[in-house]
Amino acid sequence: MNAKYPLKLSYITKSPLWGGRRLLDGFGLNAPSDTVGEAWMLSVREKEMSIIQNGIATGKTMRQYIDELGATSVIGTAFAGGDFPLLIKLIDACDKLSVQVHPDDDYAARVENDRGKTEMWYIVEADEGAEIIYGLKDGISAEDFRAAVRAGKLADTMHHCPVHAGETYFIPSGMLHAIGSGILIAEIQQNCDLTYRVYDYERRGADGSLRELHVDKALDVTVPFTEEAVRAIRYEAGGQDEETLAHCRYFKTRKLTVATQTEIKVGEESFAYVLCIGGNGTLICEGETHPLATADGYFLPANLGTLTLRGDMTVLVASIA
Repeated sequence: MNAKYPLKLSYITKSPLWGGRRLLDGFGLNAPSDTVGEAWMLSVREKEMSIIQNGIATGKTMRQYIDELGATSVIGTAFAGGDFPLLIKLIDACDKLSVQVHPDDDYAARVENDRGKTEMWYIVEADEGAEIIYGLKDGISAEDFRAAVRAGKLADTMHHCPVHAGETYFIPSGMLHAIGSGILIAEIQQNCDLTYRVYDYERRGADGSLRELHVDKALDVTVPFTEEAVRAIRYEAGGQDEETLAHCRYFKTRKLTVATQTEIKVGEESFAYVLCIGGNGTLICEGETHPLATADGYFLPANLGTLTLRGDMTVLVASIA
């Protein structure tokens, strides 16, 4: 077998206090805990590293695989260097998450020696009445937000948005946001775990202490976005079409609905990560068939060529170009 082939990866589960059982009971993931809030499906980080589960590279970490074949060969010619560019998760919010914001690249580099975080959410499942916090209310300025937070009136500034399965929400760095209860999402984001919490409902962690807030930094970076400004960033690297959920400077995400058979091409510019979010089928590469069921994902190294998706399923395809 060629060293380049569809890589089935291990996932890393996390069990924050707001997690539920959808990923365990409905999606068939395994975890050492009774609840799971996050499953990191593609992660190339020092403490959260995906491990290859199939083929001749079985047992190697993604970092080892990239180092052996070369970053450009695996990640693609669009990769500018540095840390691996993306982090992909499934998130089950049984309870609401903290109200939070992420810094942009400039602030993160200057203050945290890190990169910023722009992300998108695809709503896989949502209970009736589920909602997210999605930015500030229309007309709320950065100064209004600052004053409201200092006065303990954050709730007066937040835009509550009802959500339904099949919708996409793009969250540029600087946008205030929170996932509400009863929502399962697929998240594609910059490879960064940097979060500034503004409010956390007075919840306490496992040790009984209130969870840390980062109000001053959140006030530094929160931006009052218009709908037009978010759309411009969401599609700044390419035009919108029926398949493309986002194509910003950091990632491109497509949603493919496979009724019988669909082809995808993985060129030299970027790897692709295929995540099945419903149904089942197969991924066919050079005559080799790889099963795809809900919550299955494959990393496709750059320049892998044309592959076939066959079955009855919905998949997300993430790349950097």
